[in-house]
Amino acid sequence: MKTELRVLRYFLAVAREGNITKAARQLYITQPTLSRQLAHLEGELGVALFKRGSKKLELTSAGLQLKRRAEEIDELANKTVKEVAANENSVAGTVSISMGELAGVGLVAEAIASFKKLYPAVVFDIVTATADVVKEQLEKGLTDIGLMLEPADIGSFDSLRLRQKETWVVLMRPDAPLASLEAVRPADLCALPVIMPRRADAQSALAAWFGPFYKDLNVGFTSNFSNNAAALVRQGLGYAIAIGGLKGWGEAGSIVSRPLEPPLEASSVLVWKKGLPFSHAAARFIQHLQTTLG
Repeated sequence: MKTELRVLRYFLAVAREGNITKAARQLYITQPTLSRQLAHLEGELGVALFKRGSKKLELTSAGLQLKRRAEEIDELANKTVKEVAANENSVAGTVSISMGELAGVGLVAEAIASFKKLYPAVVFDIVTATADVVKEQLEKGLTDIGLMLEPADIGSFDSLRLRQKETWVVLMRPDAPLASLEAVRPADLCALPVIMPRRADAQSALAAWFGPFYKDLNVGFTSNFSNNAAALVRQGLGYAIAIGGLKGWGEAGSIVSRPLEPPLEASSVLVWKKGLPFSHAAARFIQHLQTTLG
């Protein structure tokens, strides 16, 4: 298969617009030319990418799959062009960082602030994601640096473990029965509606903390972000077990947190791909992280 990036971008334009005429106008090419390119792409792939017959073109299942991959390829191509075009003698360009909702974000923000004083032309692209998504983006080259909660499989990455610990807490409404406690023990949560983190590694760590009480938990929801879990808590749907992080749980006073007893802590780690030829800006920032946070 020898599909060009240009043709993938044609396909993405039609997928976004749902109309060949509008997409052709946006791409500054004729409608027949665009139709031929799409037909050639479908012939090359051996599948139909669009459902015909309606006013608005809709993607088939194969089309949806190609759209997802084409967007990743387009994003990576744009990122590569910007990196190559950057002046090698100056520190400019974009550094992309994917991070979870962790207390360690505060340390990274401090490092960014001091780095920007040295290199004000550098732009930072910050994405919030779970550890699994961060790892996937790193593997695909879609992000330069990731901040992940441990335990995590980081064997294929270079890493820098942060000194600040991440603390597990229970999020609840101020009027919840457990809000009167100073800390929450495993037995306190038995038979109560619980919102658990979605990551398998996190669930394993909590299972060890709960011990024999784990089998008695009433888990009604799982969530991969504490702010989403907090929205459920606010509606009285349960107690959410989450990383304390930056405590951005919404309106002041609508959510309170209580630490676990015995305390349960985890580490967060900055990672980047081994042997990857980083842009000048990303390489300098990694050095800065190692100097300021190492």
